[in-house]
Amino acid sequence: MESYINKLGGTSSAFDYDQAFSRNLGWFTEVEQAQLRGKKVAIAGMGGVGGAHLLTLSRLGISAFHIADFDQFDLPNMNRQAGAMQSTLGQDKTLVMQAMAKDINPELQITVFPQGVGAGNMDAFLHGVDIYIDSLDFFVFDTRRAVFAACYRKGIPAVTAAPLGMGTAVLAFMPGKMSFDDYFQMQGQSEFEQGLRFLLGLAPARLHMSYLVDPGRVRLDLKKGPSTIMACQLCAGVAATEATKILLGRGKVMCAPHGMHYDAYRQELKKTWLPGGNRNPLQKIKLAIARRILGQKLASTGRQHEPA
Repeated sequence: MESYINKLGGTSSAFDYDQAFSRNLGWFTEVEQAQLRGKKVAIAGMGGVGGAHLLTLSRLGISAFHIADFDQFDLPNMNRQAGAMQSTLGQDKTLVMQAMAKDINPELQITVFPQGVGAGNMDAFLHGVDIYIDSLDFFVFDTRRAVFAACYRKGIPAVTAAPLGMGTAVLAFMPGKMSFDDYFQMQGQSEFEQGLRFLLGLAPARLHMSYLVDPGRVRLDLKKGPSTIMACQLCAGVAATEATKILLGRGKVMCAPHGMHYDAYRQELKKTWLPGGNRNPLQKIKLAIARRILGQKLASTGRQHEPA
């Protein structure tokens, strides 16, 4: 089967940036559109939310990206990942998404990190970028913490948008404000506990839990959980909006410990505020309850964890 990448036959000869993104004008001035054109965005993870982030920001007119992912597309990706198609099965996610983005704007400058992001290439991945958009798999805790810590040291704004049910929870971490580690308090914890703290820290309002029809599908111990395309696309829209405000320096940005959780299924929006992050006394109670409930489920399957 011919791959998606090989099928691309477009040329940049007929491409005109100003015409391609002229319909952005009105919401942005011509000066602002030119500013967006000059920005560079780093995105780690090219799966459900990462692929959508890249295509959304490309259509916004941003013209330079660093993208990282070590994985290839597989059948279970079909329900939510922008690059998952019959023609892309088994292909590197970074290369497929690079081709899709350049099919929108052939003038894009995209640096690919096909081995993912880690200590060995962290500086290169974040070099010269104006903002980092987090799209790593939910369970990649150590790498996620490392990237956010590097952004904080380098003064790079960082945004994470989590797909939850049929909605999204968004947090922004700005230079000089509360850091990712200070908010989530995941350092030194077991994988189970990190997952718990990340999930409840992202969505203290827990809007999505009221319509989860099969809780057994949420398995922190097996690093698995259900997902929807609606949530991924909502993530891309909201994260791109936050990124736009940060990059252009206009509009209010709610940075941690403030956040936002929008659930389309419930038609509900919650502006969250978690002073102290996961150290917050009320949040500690929520964590203890969730730890006990999930711990009982793990015990019933013969699995164990190490609660904090």
